[in-house]
Amino acid sequence: MKRVALFGPESTGKTQLAQQLAAHFNAPVVAEYAREFWDQHGGITLAHIPMIAREQWRREDAAVALAPPLVLCDTEALTTVLWSDLLYGTCPADIRAEAERRASNYTLYLLLDVDVPFTPDPQRAFPDLADRARCFNLWREALERRQLPYQLIRGAGSARQQQAIAAVNQLGF
Repeated sequence: MKRVALFGPESTGKTQLAQQLAAHFNAPVVAEYAREFWDQHGGITLAHIPMIAREQWRREDAAVALAPPLVLCDTEALTTVLWSDLLYGTCPADIRAEAERRASNYTLYLLLDVDVPFTPDPQRAFPDLADRARCFNLWREALERRQLPYQLIRGAGSARQQQAIAAVNQLGF
């Protein structure tokens, strides 16, 4: 079983690409619970981070327990930590520790570049290209510092999809 995480800052097309990959590979997608939480509660605070992280992990573990050959994760543990640090200046220590432990669970991270237009959304915080680039660098550094396997995905539309499919195909699919 292989886990592939779609990784990168906001408005880079992770959700759309996860759905495209799911259709192509006939694989389950673990959706981003933080988005669902926000829609239900109208926002997220630092106090919500542990519950959001644990529910995301529970859903991912449930998908993995079904033992499909491939599980696609629209978000993952490091993203929770990165957003918590970025928005609140900290992250609960137990969440950070579990994120570090879980980071090696992924066979591949698909790191999505910010080279696509920003799509406004009430849940998004950084429409400015300079801020988006700064976030992208934080996400890339998180992977590189931990020496996690990743493939950079760039371009718009079908180019992004083709690169992602090729990267997953290299895993034996």
